[in-house]
Amino acid sequence: MSHHVYIVECSDGTLYTGYTTDVERRVGEHNASEGAKYTRGRTPVECRHTEEFESRGTALSREHEIKRLSRAEKERLCE
Repeated sequence: MSHHVYIVECSDGTLYTGYTTDVERRVGEHNASEGAKYTRGRTPVECRHTEEFESRGTALSREHEIKRLSRAEKERLCE
């Protein structure tokens, strides 16, 4: 099983970072207002960046790193 960290851009222009084992399913959940509380009022969301990892722990560590980045640094990742 692969583990993913992703960044979605919300309809209000904000960026949300998360972890999942299935990016397509998770983005669908966000767009159906079944995802994170943060994205529920900010749909639709669009996936801007993904990274794949073999272990859950590595993916969660990377998610934490990305969440600590500035918006400008996150935007550079999404390019």
